[in-house]
Amino acid sequence: MAKENIGASFDAIMRDLKERKFSPIYILMGDESYFIDKISDYIAEHVLQPEEQAFNQTVCYGADVSASQVADMARRFPMMSEYQVIIVKEAQNLKTWEPLEKYVEKKPVPSTILVLCHKNGSLDRRKKAVANLLKGAEACGGVVFESKKKKEQELPSFIEGYLKLRKASIDYKSAQMIAEHIGADLNRLTSELDKVLISLPDERREITPEVVEREIGVSKEFNGFELRDAIVNRNVLKANQIVKYFDSNPKAGSIFAFLPLLFNYFQNLMTAYYAPERNSENSVAQYLDLRSGWFAKDYMTGMRNYTATKTLQIISKMREIDAKSKGLDNPNTGTGELMKELIFFILH
Repeated sequence: MAKENIGASFDAIMRDLKERKFSPIYILMGDESYFIDKISDYIAEHVLQPEEQAFNQTVCYGADVSASQVADMARRFPMMSEYQVIIVKEAQNLKTWEPLEKYVEKKPVPSTILVLCHKNGSLDRRKKAVANLLKGAEACGGVVFESKKKKEQELPSFIEGYLKLRKASIDYKSAQMIAEHIGADLNRLTSELDKVLISLPDERREITPEVVEREIGVSKEFNGFELRDAIVNRNVLKANQIVKYFDSNPKAGSIFAFLPLLFNYFQNLMTAYYAPERNSENSVAQYLDLRSGWFAKDYMTGMRNYTATKTLQIISKMREIDAKSKGLDNPNTGTGELMKELIFFILH
């Protein structure tokens, strides 16, 4: 049986599972379904042998069962197997948690592995039954995992790590291009990465901007990453070339795609002005919670090219443009014109 795993990380949970260190209960919850599915799928596929699954593995849905039925199933013993596995998908549809609270309170059956998959948010800890369930899970060595959405700035690192596990590499620009083009939907993101991996030759498993352009359809010269770079360096000509390209090729990029990217940059740039030693790359990186001083270079450049006052004005302008792009106080200005208006305001 695994030790207490309250607040365990995805990597730690997967490591224990691969070492066959199982817990009696897994409470998987949160807004990011990708990690919840990965953990529950691994348990479903690897705990029991194929011949054991017919009698000892149950997969059900929260809308189709009650918490009492789940608790009753969990109290059974396996047939000719070391474990029985019960996976409750869409557990957010369970109407009550009291029977499961009582199940963990009275020490779960050690031969049962109960997995509760609660998506689209976390359990409401303010409810007494939920609080007791989580407390009981902790007491019996269970796993409570909260699956959070990845932030935009975390996506390149996620992409790099995902590819490294599959013995492939990617440069920073390519990772940024993919992250900016696909966004934080990890199921879609990993699906696209898998397609790219299939296209790589065995002798060179390296993803470059050229590979991204060919396999995913993102221009290596005209994309959100290059637009951000042009704006950071206040390269007026390049920024306008990219915006013009976007205006002519809406599928390549639009205000809805690059506005979050730029907003995140200028929001961090505003924060960088408050760093205790804003002339030090390492200090700024630490203040912004970046991996190293190298990742602070764009913010050092930004502080040279944009004053704090201008940065604040840009953030305000972005909020205005965002509202207009959604039709607020904007009867007839198209997104292409709004895009040009924003870029002009930033660069002048």
